[in-house]
Amino acid sequence: MSLNRREFIQALAIASVGGMSLHSEWASAQAKAHSFYDLPRFGNVHLLHFTDCHAQLLPVYFREPNVNIGVGPQAGKIPHLVGDYFLKANRIASGTRDAHAFTYLDFTAAAHQYGQMGGFAHLSSLIKQLKVSRPGALLLDGGDTWQGSATALWTQGQDMVDAALTLGVDVMTAHWEMTLGEKRVMEIVQKDFQNKISFVAQNITTTDFGDEVFAPYVIREMNGVPIGIIGQAFPYTPVANPRYFTPNWTFGIQEQNLQKTIDQVRQKGAKAVVLLSHNGMDVDLKLASRVRGLDAILGGHTHDGVPVPVKVKNAGGITLVTNAGSNGKFLGVLDFDVKGNKVVDFRYKLLPVFSNLIAPDPQMSQHITQIRKPYEGRLSEKLAVTDDLLYRRGNFNGSFDQVILDGLMAQKNAEIAFSPGFRWGTSLLPGQAITMEHLMDQTAITYPYTTVSNMTGENIKTILEDVADNLFNPDPYYQQGGDMVRVGGLQYTIDPNATVGKRISEMRLNGSLIDADKSYRVAGWAPVSEETRSSNSEPIWDLMSRHLKEAKLIKPKKLNEPIIKGVANNPGIAPIS
Repeated sequence: MSLNRREFIQALAIASVGGMSLHSEWASAQAKAHSFYDLPRFGNVHLLHFTDCHAQLLPVYFREPNVNIGVGPQAGKIPHLVGDYFLKANRIASGTRDAHAFTYLDFTAAAHQYGQMGGFAHLSSLIKQLKVSRPGALLLDGGDTWQGSATALWTQGQDMVDAALTLGVDVMTAHWEMTLGEKRVMEIVQKDFQNKISFVAQNITTTDFGDEVFAPYVIREMNGVPIGIIGQAFPYTPVANPRYFTPNWTFGIQEQNLQKTIDQVRQKGAKAVVLLSHNGMDVDLKLASRVRGLDAILGGHTHDGVPVPVKVKNAGGITLVTNAGSNGKFLGVLDFDVKGNKVVDFRYKLLPVFSNLIAPDPQMSQHITQIRKPYEGRLSEKLAVTDDLLYRRGNFNGSFDQVILDGLMAQKNAEIAFSPGFRWGTSLLPGQAITMEHLMDQTAITYPYTTVSNMTGENIKTILEDVADNLFNPDPYYQQGGDMVRVGGLQYTIDPNATVGKRISEMRLNGSLIDADKSYRVAGWAPVSEETRSSNSEPIWDLMSRHLKEAKLIKPKKLNEPIIKGVANNPGIAPIS
C-alpha cells in the first residue's frame, strides 16, 4: 500500500510521538494500518473515551451477547439489539471486521480470522495516532478499570493505575474501583492521581453531612474552548456490591444535583458539557430526557458497543447518548464543532481496537511486561483445556458461567448453584488451555467467598424474582446491577414483561416442581452481605482451580438457560450461530 503525502507526514509524527525512528517496525506497521483507522479531524473539541476495560492490559477475545432483551419503552431499541438485528440497524455488513467486533455472529471463525482485540499497548498507539490530528484531545476513562484481572486484584489496582497514567488518561469516574474500599480509593486519587488525572463523581457524598467526596466536575480549555466534564459514578454501588466497602459514602443517580451541576458548569463559562457516566445505557437514555444542558453522555457499565449515538430530546434541546463497549475493544472518538457559545455540529466514531492492525506502543509494552513479570508463573499455570467456546455475556447464562456452576455443584455437593450475572470475563476459543489467568478473568474480586446453604423453594423464587426485577424493570432507574443470576441444576421459566413478583414460574429440579416449603442445598459465591465480611470460606478461584484440574477437558455442554416467555420477535434475542 502506498502512502500519500498526508499519510506519510502523519506516520512520521506518530513515530516521533512514540519515541521511535521513522524506519522502525512500529512506525511501519502503524502506517499500514492507517487506512482502517484514518479518522479525519472535525471541529475544535475532541474527546477520546474508553470504559469497562476490567483491567485487561493484554489483547483478549470477548464475545458479545446473543441475548440482550429490552423491555418496556426500550424493547427492540438500541442497545437491545443483537446479531443480524444489530448489523441492520447500524448498517454494518455481515462478515466484516466491524460485524465481528460488535456481534457474537460466527464468533470462533471470525476470531481466528481477525485476531484478538484491545490491549493497552495497542490502545496507546491508537490514542497517540488520533492525538496527532486532534491537538488538545482529552482521554476519558468511564470506570471499571482497576478490577477484572489477577494482577489488578493482587496489586490492589496499582497495575491499572500506573497503566492509566502511562496511557495519558485525563479524567475518570468509577464503579468496581469502589470494591477496593474507601481507604484505597482515596489513596490512589489523592496520591497517584494528584494533578494528573481528575477523578470526578457528582453523585458521591458523605453519609453524615452530604459533603462532596470527589470533585463533581472539571473544566478544561481546548483550542480556546472551555469544556465541562461532569462525573457520574455507578449509582447503585452499595446495592450491587458489598456496602461495607463504602460505608461512609452515598451514591444514587442524584438527578436534581446533576442539573444544578450542569447549570453551574455553564455559568462558569463552559461552551460544551458532557457527562462521563457509569449509569448504564438505559439509565443514561432516561436521564438525558430529564436534564437539560448536556451535549453528550459518554456512558459505560452495560458493556454495550453503540456505533451511532442516540439523540435524546429534552427541555434544553438534544443530548447525544453513547456507550463504548468493554474490555479495551473500543475507543470512542467524539468531535464537537463549537461556535459562539454552543455546539453546532459533531462527529462520532466508535473504533474497534484490532490488535493485529495496530503495532503495540513500546513504552506501554515495556510497562506491561514489568507489571506482569512477578506473576507470570502463577498466571500461566495450566488448569485444563476447553473443547468449547467459553464466554460470559448475555442476560441468562454463558458457557464459562456454566463451567463455574458445574464446579460449585460438584465441589460443594449441592443440588443447585447460583453464580453472579457479571458482564465482565474474557472468552476462550475451542482448543485453548484454560490458565489461572483465564480463571481469574472470571473471578477476580475482593469478596470471592464460596458459600453453601439450605434454602426453601420459596426463598429461591424470591431471589430469582428480585434479580429479574433488577434486570427487567421497565423503569431504567430501578435497574440496579448486572445480568440475571446464573443458575445450575434448577430449571425455570421467566417472562421478562410480567409484573414484579410474577416473572418466575415452573421451577423444577430433576423434572419435579420445586416445593415452596422444602429445603434445598444451594452453592454460590460473591455474597454481598455484611455477615460474610470476615468469612474464611474458600475463594472461588481455589475451588474452580481444583475442579478444572480434575476435569482436565471441558467439553461442549448445553447451557442451563430458562424458558423465556413473551419474547417472540424481540430483536434482543437470537439463536447461536
